[in-house]
Amino acid sequence: MAVTDSWVPPSRDQWEWVVSIFQLFPLFTVVQYVSLINDNLYIMGKTSKDGWFNIPGRIGWITMEVPGTIALLYCMITIPEDGVNSLPLGNKILGSLFAIHYLNRAVIGPILNPSMAPMSPFVWFFALIFQLMNGTSIGGWLAGYGSPAKGLWAGDANLAISERFMAGVLIWALGFAGNIWHDEDLREIRRSAGREQERNAKNDGKANVDKVYRVPVNGLFRWILYPHYVCEWIEWAGFWLAAGSGFIPARNFLLNEISTMAPRAVQGKQWYEQKFGKDKIAGKKALIPGIL
Repeated sequence: MAVTDSWVPPSRDQWEWVVSIFQLFPLFTVVQYVSLINDNLYIMGKTSKDGWFNIPGRIGWITMEVPGTIALLYCMITIPEDGVNSLPLGNKILGSLFAIHYLNRAVIGPILNPSMAPMSPFVWFFALIFQLMNGTSIGGWLAGYGSPAKGLWAGDANLAISERFMAGVLIWALGFAGNIWHDEDLREIRRSAGREQERNAKNDGKANVDKVYRVPVNGLFRWILYPHYVCEWIEWAGFWLAAGSGFIPARNFLLNEISTMAPRAVQGKQWYEQKFGKDKIAGKKALIPGIL
């Protein structure tokens, strides 16, 4: 396989190369574990810091997240000889679920967010690579590279609407709904804080531009600080279940998300404890009630 050959669209060999490399992504997340000690290495969100080269939050988020969906749709449209219409209904449904998730995550979410902290180019770059490889991996599989069975890539990509498929889609939908609900709860906290700042500014005649943070308490926030992460993992577990264990790219996506988001949640819990004190966070875990 010549990686330098045309990727328009990617050949099966090129696709297999991407899937093989993407499996190793957890090895690259070691920098996030180091950032638990030195948060200067992960400049984004709550741990964002001022810097000359930082990318504005909304611009950075949209431009690093959208390309993955573009890659998936491109593969599904260009790889099949007869185009996307020739693909089984199940393949098109899963491709649509992927696109719906990222429409919310990459476009609607940033628009609705009252504010978004800047991020470092380092974080933006690796997130972009993650999305491009993930979109290509999943898009290539759904476009037909998942079948016929070939060694590591064993699995039939001609997805039928079975009970397992419907159960997986239902799990995806539950995770998606939970992800949206908890994200919106966080947004409302920021909106409420903004309204409070405006009232205080009117009363004392001075505008307060400092960010206001509060400990979320609704829904699963009662027990964990990052239920929106867990709900997203539930989404992609359902996505993988829908197509079956042979859907290797979906498995990679789930494991890679866990490996990159779990240390971020642990770091976030440390931030909450430093910001509000351990007593205020007592009883809340980062991801798993009573455990982690």
